[in-house]
Formats: sequence, structure tokens, C-alpha cells
Amino acid sequence: MSTTEEPRPPFPPFDEESARAKVLAAENAWNTRDPGKVALAYTLDTVWRNRDEWVTGRDDVVAFLTRKWERERDYVLRKSLWTFGGHRIAVRFQYECRDAAGQWWRSYGNENWEFADNGLMRRREASINDLRIAEEDRRLHGPRADGDTSEIPT
Repeated sequence: MSTTEEPRPPFPPFDEESARAKVLAAENAWNTRDPGKVALAYTLDTVWRNRDEWVTGRDDVVAFLTRKWERERDYVLRKSLWTFGGHRIAVRFQYECRDAAGQWWRSYGNENWEFADNGLMRRREASINDLRIAEEDRRLHGPRADGDTSEIPT
């Protein structure tokens, strides 16, 4: 795990184009399900609220994501820009995964992000709701194809 903070464009303050690029980059990174790679997009002292859990710092991010993706199998995510301003972006998202018993889930939520000047996320707050689904009701079957900028499926 890197203990440096390599700048990560695009940088704030965000306009619509740079905010959309940041959202797509986050989606792409999370769809790798690689905790070490994902954690590099956050400041060393990042603070998260994810559901009812608080996470502080990159090492905690890696531990959190490792647990998450051990539990949430075949995870696939879509994010959509909600709004932006200055150093902040808000997104809505859906992801689907299955648990160890094979039950599929769709999770809906929103996130509020705040970025440092170097383009790394210093704060992430996520509110998430889960819905049990049948496998045939899945909407997401893998990461986006290159060039796909469609909205979240409804």
C-alpha cells in the first residue's frame, strides 16, 4: 500500500465534464474489486461513513473493501452524477452481488464526496438500501463497455 498521495485528476473545482469523469473513474476502479487499487483514490487520512460503519485512513479502506468483496461476490456497480460544486460531488448508484448462499442482491444508494486539491477523496458518506432479487431480475452483468455513459438502469 502506497503511503504517498499521488495527484489524481481531474482536480477540483469541478465542472460538469470533470465531475462526470471523476464518477466514471470511481465506478471503473470499484468494479476491479481490488482494494489496494481503489484505496489510492483516497487521501491517507480519508474519512468514510458507509451505512453504519466509520472508516478512517487508507489502511482501514483496504480492510473494509477486502471484507466487503469477500462477502459480496460477483459485485458489479453503476454510478451516476447527481450534482457537483467546488470540491464536492454527489452520486447515486446501484450495485448487484450475490452472497455465499447464492442469493442475489441489488443495493441502491447515494454518496456525498469531498475532494482535496490534489484530486483525492478526503471524505465519503454513503447511504445504502438492499433489495433481495432473483437471479433473472439482475440488471448489471459486468462493468460498462468502453464508451458507455448511460444512466443507471431502472
